[in-house]
Amino acid sequence: VRGIIALLCASCSVTGGALSLKPVAQADNAWNAEFTVQLLNGTGSFTVEVHPAWAPRGAARFRELLQQGVFSDARFFRVVPNFMVQFGIPGNPDVAAKWRDADLEDDDVRQSNLRGYLTYAMAGPNTRTTQMFINFKNNNFLDDQGFAPFAKVTKGMDVVDAINAEYREAPSQGMIQAQGNPYLEKNFPRLSFIKS
Repeated sequence: VRGIIALLCASCSVTGGALSLKPVAQADNAWNAEFTVQLLNGTGSFTVEVHPAWAPRGAARFRELLQQGVFSDARFFRVVPNFMVQFGIPGNPDVAAKWRDADLEDDDVRQSNLRGYLTYAMAGPNTRTTQMFINFKNNNFLDDQGFAPFAKVTKGMDVVDAINAEYREAPSQGMIQAQGNPYLEKNFPRLSFIKS
């Protein structure tokens, strides 16, 4: 159920030691996080600018996940071309189990789901956890469904666009939760993932 409706989700990952949270000179207490991603032909990086004023609960959860290294080695397990790329299930099943039912109360939608904007996946009201997606295009039809962006890619959208899409929606979210990266490495070895 959560995995099925989580079709509209996004998330970023970062390894604990390499995470750099930098304040942005703006009135809304925005801050940046940079991610290094393993792609098919090397690595690339992208920067997200997080805006707590857009979605306070979502931004606070994102900071918590980054600080705890939840997304270290997390795979971009769902890539729907011309729609979005989803990530956020931890590669370690023990970590995934801790967060699986840590539902987050919804934020009001204050920004539209534009290209490069990050939004949590959800299976209905108040069901956001760790899964997120980055919009590949303007998906403003998601706004009325309650998908509240909390950040945007400000640098490296070409890297996001280069995330491997060959497996599309084939990886099972339930199997990722239960078995983690060993399941993905065995069955979907070419998935792009967060290195740091």
